[in-house]
Amino acid sequence: MRALVCHAPEDLRIENVELPTLGAHQVQVGVAFGGICGSDLHYFQHGGFGTVRIKQPMALGHEISGVIQALGDQVNTLTVGQRIAISPSRPCSNCSFCLLGQQNHCLNMRFYGSAMPFPHIQGAFSEQLIIEASQAHPVADHLSLSEAALAEPLSVGLHAIGRAGGVLGKQVLVTGCGPIGSLLIGGLRRAGAARIVAADIAELPLTCAKQMGADETINLRTHADAMDKYKADKGQFDVVFEASGAEAALRAALDVITPRGILVTVGMGGDMSLPMTQIVAKEIELRGTFRFHAEFATAVQFLNQGLINGKPVITSILPMDRAVQAFELACDKSQSLKVQIAFETA
Repeated sequence: MRALVCHAPEDLRIENVELPTLGAHQVQVGVAFGGICGSDLHYFQHGGFGTVRIKQPMALGHEISGVIQALGDQVNTLTVGQRIAISPSRPCSNCSFCLLGQQNHCLNMRFYGSAMPFPHIQGAFSEQLIIEASQAHPVADHLSLSEAALAEPLSVGLHAIGRAGGVLGKQVLVTGCGPIGSLLIGGLRRAGAARIVAADIAELPLTCAKQMGADETINLRTHADAMDKYKADKGQFDVVFEASGAEAALRAALDVITPRGILVTVGMGGDMSLPMTQIVAKEIELRGTFRFHAEFATAVQFLNQGLINGKPVITSILPMDRAVQAFELACDKSQSLKVQIAFETA
């Protein structure tokens, strides 16, 4: 079978790889769609991010959907031909964090397409996969497999909302309205936020944010002073989700968040310096959020039931043979949000 393998920055190849043997508790899947994530782009453009670097060829991808082709002998809850979203989260279930219910911090996590451990964990951008049966989440008949592949980035947003401790009735700001920021907005709408303001520096993501449920959108490139009204009385937002990873955005958020507000950092843009005096004086709670686990099932449920519509996030779908072009397109934020690769051959 063929897979998309990254060897070095801007060196992405379609290569033949061997499909592992199907185990008793596993499922063979024909991959249908895969969404290109920000981490995939970091590997493609720079060979990694932060201190994480590709040290050996690694297949990319972790936002995937597919169709079951074969079942292991001990799998009796799924059927051949079933359409599924596939969770890339594969914790060990035995380490101290897994036993605490913090599987996203698993000491032995096997998350698709990750160069954090060595040997690297191979990604899911391939024509076929062998997965654990527990990773398979059935997709409703009316939901396209393209939309089902959004379950992973939606899960990231849902986990971030959980880290905020609840947003019911709250005034919320989201900075950075790429795919995760926009899907997060859909989750905020579902979670009962009273008002959602979305800020970005480009119109395409702001248009998507509006479609996903934002009450107000602000283009900070063309209206740099539009956030000034939210600085009044020490700040107006109870919760801020910073999804751009930009230091300037995080600093600006501190000016508009209310004292004792909660600032959840979703985007990873590297190390930055913070105005600690402001954080201390306003008693801000700064919280990180990393991946997800249990939220994946909820994300699939929301998509299946039409409670969140992710279609506005998808801007392009290209076939596997044009994978390099798909990655180049995904790098161009002026014309792309979520770019997907179609692996299905039927």
